[in-house]
Amino acid sequence: MAKGKRLAFGGYSISFKGCSDSMSSVFGEKPIGPSEMTKKLWVYVKRKKLAGK
Repeated sequence: MAKGKRLAFGGYSISFKGCSDSMSSVFGEKPIGPSEMTKKLWVYVKRKKLAGK
């Protein structure tokens, strides 16, 4: 990575390569707002250990 270039998401890089989970298994069946979607996405990323610095 180039010196001085910042990553999105507070310095984390996220890779969903090899994940086969469906959107409904991550977010549920009911409609949710953007903030709740973000929370559920981070729970999923942390549980599957998809983030790296």
